[in-house]
Amino acid sequence: MISEKFILLGAVFNIIGSTGYVFDTLKGKTRPNRVTWFLWALAPLIAFGAELRHGVSILQALMTFMVGFGPLMIFLSSFVNNKSVWKATRFDFICGGLSLLGLALWWLTGSGWLAILFSIAADALAAVPTLVKSYSHPETESWRVFMYGSISAAITLLAIDTWDFAHAGFPLYILTICLVFVVLIRYKIGVRLRPVPIRQEESSEA
Repeated sequence: MISEKFILLGAVFNIIGSTGYVFDTLKGKTRPNRVTWFLWALAPLIAFGAELRHGVSILQALMTFMVGFGPLMIFLSSFVNNKSVWKATRFDFICGGLSLLGLALWWLTGSGWLAILFSIAADALAAVPTLVKSYSHPETESWRVFMYGSISAAITLLAIDTWDFAHAGFPLYILTICLVFVVLIRYKIGVRLRPVPIRQEESSEA
């Protein structure tokens, strides 16, 4: 276990990743899905407020705040350059609605492992539209923000002194989902697995 003060270092990594994504969005290099990034901002910021009300220190709640603040910056930056926005589909809104349902269940269940489970489910459902986009159109995403997010989550895990679902569940999920995004975007898995179209002249010769 490392000192919980290293969580500050994790927050720095979050800021670096989010700021880079914001700049890429403003330049039109990335095209964020607003459904995903809005919900990724909403849930952690609500959780951050709840943690403070329950007596959690600012330092211990810092990762929760940064996990929400970064996506909030990205969501707001998408309104500056409308050409950088990924058009939301009916599928995206369905995932968003299910994510909001998960947030409502999380809020109703209060504290405890069930609430954490619903918060993870809500976050994962919000991630689905961007997961699909990262698979099919990785060029519209930036893998670096997720790489920095995984580093921040790893630091948080290393600072945990009580290994149970309540303490490790959410940061372990964040580490996992961020690594999935890094692999999908950095190595263009969807593009590599996409069937190569048969050229017209080859089909005519056959």
